[in-house]
Amino acid sequence: MSKRNSQSAKTAARERLRVERERQAKRDKVKRQAIVAGSLVAVLAIAGGIGYAVVQNNKPSQWEAVASDKVVAPANTTGTNGTTVVLGKSTAKKTLKLYEDPRCPICASFEQTVGPTLKKDFDAGKFKIQYIGGTFLDGDTDDKGKIQIGSRGEGSKNAMSALGAALNVSPEAFLEYKTALYSAKYHPDETDDKFKSDDYLIKVANTVAALKNNTAFQSAVKDGKYDAWGLAMSETFNTNKDDVNGTPSLVMDGKKLTGADGQAAPMSVADYTKAMEAALKS
Repeated sequence: MSKRNSQSAKTAARERLRVERERQAKRDKVKRQAIVAGSLVAVLAIAGGIGYAVVQNNKPSQWEAVASDKVVAPANTTGTNGTTVVLGKSTAKKTLKLYEDPRCPICASFEQTVGPTLKKDFDAGKFKIQYIGGTFLDGDTDDKGKIQIGSRGEGSKNAMSALGAALNVSPEAFLEYKTALYSAKYHPDETDDKFKSDDYLIKVANTVAALKNNTAFQSAVKDGKYDAWGLAMSETFNTNKDDVNGTPSLVMDGKKLTGADGQAAPMSVADYTKAMEAALKS
């Protein structure tokens, strides 16, 4: 082999090596760019996910949003935001304030035991009833006159809204519906937040003649027409001036009607009758 041929071969080999190195360098650069781009996308995705989670966590719940809605008051109400609900004959001289929470199991027991006798006295015109509903079993509280939504459920609020829809139909529908909600057949255990279901509330309402298949009532329940009213009513309970902090509570002429223990509401017909007779005479 001549020196000339040997030199040409070496030069050609070096050129091929140079070209291959440039190709590999380009492939490495593209790979690095892809890795950087992928990492950037991942970081942005994580940041976006965190941002979305923060927004969602800071987003008010449905009921917290309702708390700032304009109140639509049902018919048959008076006072600020329609939270004064007084039912009965205009000739009745006395007014019984009845404090209840829709989910309250003791209220259910009271309604099932004492309720029929109380209703008989009410129908006879012995007194009017001023209904004041609370939602403290949902965990709702008060902060300087503004309701704070709790985290123990939604049933009391949702049932209160449905009661508003019933009251809009008539006082009689309201009272009958309230009785049905507290009945042994339909009132759930305190730990079962069954009243949060619109379908369940409508199912119970279908046992009341004036509400059965009542499309206006059902639409009001499903649309939450009286949700804000329910919260306003609850705030009336939270800020009451009768020193009531539990349910059921009965107050007449600023005095609580109590049972034998002198503390709790009368839970038997005998105790109720005794307390009511004394209250009506005073």
